[in-house]
Amino acid sequence: MASLNDLTERVERLLLRHDEILRTNLLLQVQLTQITQERDSLRSRLNAARARVDALLERLPTEAPKEEQP
Repeated sequence: MASLNDLTERVERLLLRHDEILRTNLLLQVQLTQITQERDSLRSRLNAARARVDALLERLPTEAPKEEQP
């Protein structure tokens, strides 16, 4: 049977591990927030670029001019 000292050491290790996991979780939450903001920014830039490309495509003639043969 485990002695009281062994149990105390295990509980202390578990508490330390718990604190480490809490810190890691907090760091991961911060990273997730940053990455989500970056993704939203990139998505917005992509949509703006698409709109510009669509506008340029609309300005193109629908049919290429026929070249005259000599």
